[in-house]
Amino acid sequence: MNTKALRSSLYRSGKYYRKGFGYTDVAAERMNLDYQSSLIQAIRENNNTLKQGNITVRLAETFGFCWGVERAISLAYETRRQFPDSKIWITNEIIHNPLVNRKLQELSIEFIPINRKGEKDFTCAKAEDVMILPAFGVSIEEMQMLSQKGCVIVDTTCPWVSRVWNSVEKHKKKAYTSIIHGKYAHEETIATSSYADKYLIVLNIQEARYVCDYILNGGNRIEFLAKFQQSCSLNFDPDTDLCQIGIANQTTMLKGETEQIGKLFEHTLMRKYGITELDQHFLSFNTICDATQERQDAVADLISQELDLVVVVGGFNSSNTTHLQEIASQRQIPAYHIDSAERIGPGNRIQHKSLYKGLETVEDWLPAGPVVVGVTSGASTPDRVVADIIEQIFEVQFFSATLGKM
Repeated sequence: MNTKALRSSLYRSGKYYRKGFGYTDVAAERMNLDYQSSLIQAIRENNNTLKQGNITVRLAETFGFCWGVERAISLAYETRRQFPDSKIWITNEIIHNPLVNRKLQELSIEFIPINRKGEKDFTCAKAEDVMILPAFGVSIEEMQMLSQKGCVIVDTTCPWVSRVWNSVEKHKKKAYTSIIHGKYAHEETIATSSYADKYLIVLNIQEARYVCDYILNGGNRIEFLAKFQQSCSLNFDPDTDLCQIGIANQTTMLKGETEQIGKLFEHTLMRKYGITELDQHFLSFNTICDATQERQDAVADLISQELDLVVVVGGFNSSNTTHLQEIASQRQIPAYHIDSAERIGPGNRIQHKSLYKGLETVEDWLPAGPVVVGVTSGASTPDRVVADIIEQIFEVQFFSATLGKM
């Protein structure tokens, strides 16, 4: 598919919007009401620290909503103002946060339903319905289908994600295979791979090493294709499609690992073809999201302080939030990933998502005596949710003190 031609036709259609409708002040007021917190502001002004009794909470220097997320939510609010009587849909969660998605539903903005096969069912959408595309984008095929239906499209795709797509377009123009560091089932990676001609998705440095070993030494082609059967383009051939590659990434992956994977492929192709021929076989652009990098750097700085544990706040299906938990866990600091204050209690109990596992409940998770709790949140998490959780942490202290007097 000629993706550039399709995007150009969308821009000219008069039914495609990427900018606001002139209601930014109204949207900002609504967002402040729905998502901001005076408690968080007070903690920020107090050197990111709050102490009550035996508990000290330390906030990461940077956390919560990024600019791309704020832009997406603002566009959704403006869309309802612009089209007050229209049926408005979102193709998926606009961001991975339950509070935000619930607030949009309160504005009668509905989500495209999922059928029994786990696929989005667009039969409910009619011509002239308004379709909001989420911050992490949609595939080019989905965009084409919505255009053919005659839907009005409001595209909130984060510019950092679009930047990755542009890089993949450059790979395709030179007939290079795109190596995408990401999760093959994640909406953003699905969208990114749709812009490629040939692609291979690697989850981590271990999979990247496997691919690089194949590039240098060959291997079992059938085994390779079985390993990446859900993570490569149609008719992918590792014996011919790994001679010229370009690097791309899901913007929410770990910055350090993305860089490590890029360097690994660069050195591998240098070894195979020589330094003088490298430019004919390897292409790389900086597509690491600034906001993701800032939040990862901030949590690394936070855990370098004296902490007893870390609470990471965000949707359970939020990739960037999971990576914040991963950074803390690598330092052997107890890290609890929760999505709301309701996960804490009753008493000194917490229900959290273990790293790479499901939900589990831990009793007496907050130690007795003086305790320092680090708190951070993913780029799709409102300050209001973080504030509710901090207040609930202090409630655990009150409960424990009351229980001790009984």
